[in-house]
Amino acid sequence: MTGGIEADQAGAAAHAYQQERIAHWDRVAQRLDGWSGLGGFYQRLLAHHYRLLIPPGLRVLEIGCGQGDLLAALKPSVGIGVDFSAEMHERASKRHPGLHFVQADVHELTLDDHFDIIILSDLVNDLWDVQAVLERPAILAHPRTRLVLNTYSRLWQIPLALAQRLGLSKPNLEQNWFTVEDIVNLLNLTGFETIKHTRDILLPLYVPLLSALANRVVVKIWPFSLAAFANFVIARPAWSAAPATRAEEPLVSVIVPARNEAGNIDGIFARVPEMGRGTELIFVEGHSQDDTYAAIERAIIQHPERRAKLLRQTGKGKGNAVRLGFANSGGEILMILDADLTVPPEDLPRFYDALISRKGEFVNGVRLIYPMEHQAMRFLNLLGNKFFTVVFSWLLGQPIKDTLCGTKALWRGDYDLIADNRAYFGDFDPFGDFDLLFGAAKLNLKIVDLPIRYRERRYGTTNIHRWQHGWLLLRMMAFAARRIKFV
Repeated sequence: MTGGIEADQAGAAAHAYQQERIAHWDRVAQRLDGWSGLGGFYQRLLAHHYRLLIPPGLRVLEIGCGQGDLLAALKPSVGIGVDFSAEMHERASKRHPGLHFVQADVHELTLDDHFDIIILSDLVNDLWDVQAVLERPAILAHPRTRLVLNTYSRLWQIPLALAQRLGLSKPNLEQNWFTVEDIVNLLNLTGFETIKHTRDILLPLYVPLLSALANRVVVKIWPFSLAAFANFVIARPAWSAAPATRAEEPLVSVIVPARNEAGNIDGIFARVPEMGRGTELIFVEGHSQDDTYAAIERAIIQHPERRAKLLRQTGKGKGNAVRLGFANSGGEILMILDADLTVPPEDLPRFYDALISRKGEFVNGVRLIYPMEHQAMRFLNLLGNKFFTVVFSWLLGQPIKDTLCGTKALWRGDYDLIADNRAYFGDFDPFGDFDLLFGAAKLNLKIVDLPIRYRERRYGTTNIHRWQHGWLLLRMMAFAARRIKFV
C-alpha cells in the first residue's frame, strides 16, 4: 500500500512540474516577437551553430521546438516540430506554414516516422525525466540518424542565479544542470553513442565587436572554451543488427590511384582479397612515365576472375583520381588503396568489418602505431604527420591519429552526402584525404582509426614532395580553421 501511495505522489509531482512549465511557456509565447531582444541574439547564435552541424535538405524532428524558428532555419526537406505548449504550437504553425507542428508531451511522444536528424535544443535543462525523453528518439531513428542537443553549461549555474537575484535577468523556472559527462552517460543508457561534443557561445548577449570576437575566436581556445555557455553533443544510435546473409552483404569497390606503379600491379591483383558480395578493382592511372596503363590492361586480361576497371585520369592529383574512381564504381562500400602497396591489401577486410559492424562510418588507416619497416617513412615526414595529427584532431573535434594514410573506407551513401556538400569547402585538396576527412567531420560521421603496419615501397619512388606538400598542408590547415573552427 505504501508503495502505491508513493507512486501516486511521484506521478502527481511529475504532473505538477509539467503543468507549471506548460503555463510558463504559454506566457512566454504570448509576448514573443520572433528572435528579438536579448534572447534573440542567443537564438540566432544557436541557429548559426546548428546550420554548421546540419546540412539542408534532411528529414528533421525538433523536440521542444518553441515557435519553430530554429527548425525553419535548417531548411529541412521534411520538418516536424513538437512542443507541449498550445500557444507555442499555434505561433509556430502560423509563422512556418511549410513545416508540420505537433502539440504533445515529449515524455509520451509517438510518431510513425523516422528522421535523419533529431534535435533537442535547450530542452534537457527543463525536463522532469531526461532519461525517459531520450528513449523516445531511439524509436524514431534509423542507423544513420544523428541526435543533436545543446544544453547550458553547469559553470553558468551560479552566474545566472546571481543575475536573477540582482534583477539583471528575468526569473526562470528551476533548471536541471548537467555536465557533458552526465549527458554522455544518459545517452549511453538510452541506446546512443556519442560522436563528439563542442563548447560554444562565450558571450550570449550582444556587445558590438566583443561578441563576435568572443564567440568566433576566443571560445575555441583553451582554457576559454571551458567557460562556454552552451555544450553541443552529437550522438548516433548504438545499433545492433543480426549478421547479414551473403545476399545482403555489400559490393566493395577498391579505388587504386596509380601513377608510375607498373611494378606493383600484379601484386594488387594477387593480394586484394574478395570481400562482401564481391570486390571490384577500379584503377585510375594518372599520367605515368612508365607503362603503368599497359601493365593494368595486361593484368585485367590475365585475371578474368577479378572484377576490374581501368580509367585514365584527366585531371591532376590523387584527390582528383579518387573522385573519378568513386564516380565510376558500383560498390556500396568504397575503399582507397595506394598502388605502392605500403599498406598491405590483406588488411582491407578489417576496414570492411569495421563498417558492416557499425563500429565506425568512416574508417581511417593509421601507420603511426605499429613499428614501421626501416625506409617506410622518413623521419621529417613522421614528425610532420604527428604535428598535423594533433592539429587536425583539434579542428575536426574527433581524434585522428594519421591524416595522410592513403587507405580509407566509407559507405557510398555517406560519400554521396560528402560530395553533395563539397561546395562548403570547395575543391581545395590535391591529396583527397582531407576532402573526405573534412566532409566526414562536417556530416558528424563516426570516424574510427584502424592501425596497420606500414611497409617499405618495393618499386618506384614516392610521389610526395616533402617541403612543397608540407607548405600546402599548412595552408589547408589554415583554410580548415576558417571553415570549421573559427567560422
